[in-house]
Amino acid sequence: MLKKFLPSEYVKSIFQIKPDDLKARGIKGIITDLDNTLVEWDRPYATPELIEWFDKMKQHNIKITIVSNNNEKRVKAFSDPLGLQFIHKARKPLVSAFRRAMQTMGTSRDETVIIGDQLLTDILGGNRAGFYTILVVPVAKSDGFFTRFNRAVERRIMSNFKRNGLINWEDDK
Repeated sequence: MLKKFLPSEYVKSIFQIKPDDLKARGIKGIITDLDNTLVEWDRPYATPELIEWFDKMKQHNIKITIVSNNNEKRVKAFSDPLGLQFIHKARKPLVSAFRRAMQTMGTSRDETVIIGDQLLTDILGGNRAGFYTILVVPVAKSDGFFTRFNRAVERRIMSNFKRNGLINWEDDK
């Protein structure tokens, strides 16, 4: 059961994910979470470094769709200035938003990667739908109200993974 929470890969930051590496895997589309994956949950807009990362992906013809459980106002305000497609109120870990994002980008499951900072939403949903999943260390140390509960559960799952030698990313912080 816990294997459904195990990411295919884990990195400290979104910036460690390189377009050449994705292309080598046959990846043509990224479905990414927004809050604490791309920017802090309370930061309204992309940082210059993140804009550069998006531009590199676009230069390599890798499409990006933001899939967030947050409301339309929040996700639209972030996505529109960047010209990114988005799905709000995604209800992750349900898989329907991931499938819809993939269809919108015109990619297959094997050509799409899910990137997120939460095991209980992004990774579980992506794994359930059969995608390659990448877990990133959360950008901010603080979380919104509902995410705090998830983090407590995630710490227990991560502890289990660590004990069993399945993951060691927290050692590298």
